[in-house]
Amino acid sequence: MNINIICIGKLKEKYWQDAAAEYLKRLGGYCNVRVVELKEAKLPANAGARDEEIVMEKEGEAILAKVAREDYVIAMAVEGRQLDSIAFARTLSGIFTGTAPGGAGKGSYQTVDFVIGGSLGLSPAVKRRADRLLSFSPMTFPHQLARVMLLEQIYRAFKINAGETYHK
Repeated sequence: MNINIICIGKLKEKYWQDAAAEYLKRLGGYCNVRVVELKEAKLPANAGARDEEIVMEKEGEAILAKVAREDYVIAMAVEGRQLDSIAFARTLSGIFTGTAPGGAGKGSYQTVDFVIGGSLGLSPAVKRRADRLLSFSPMTFPHQLARVMLLEQIYRAFKINAGETYHK
C-alpha cells in the first residue's frame, strides 16, 4: 500500500515538522508514505480574482503532474464529504481492496494520493481528477495543520483497520 501526500507549500515551523515526522514514522509499519511538497505560486500584490485563478491553475498543474493515471485521488476540499474516523478507515481499506463505496467495478488500487491545495484552494481541474473530495470540517484550517491532521487520521485508519487500540 502506497500513500502520497501531495501538497502545496512546506511545513515551516519545527513543531509542524516534528508532528508530521512522528506520524510518518508510525505509518511506516502499515504502508509506504511519501510527502510531495510543491512550490507555492506567487500571488501578485493587489491581486484580483483572475490573478487568483491563475495561481490556482499553476498549482493545479503542478499537482496533476505528480498524480499517476492509475492512482486513486482524494482531494481535501471544504465542499467535500465529511467522514468520521471509522467511515474514513473503511473507505481507505476499501480503496486498497476494491470494496470502496462508489468504486464498484474499478478494482483495488496500489496508491492513494491525498491532495492538499494552497491557500486559495484547489483548481477545478484537480477537483475533476479527484475520485473523492474529502473535508475535515466547514471550518478553515492552516494548511500545515491540515497536513498533520490528515497524517494522524490516516494513521488512525490503519490502527482501526488492524483492530488495534489507538482509536477510542
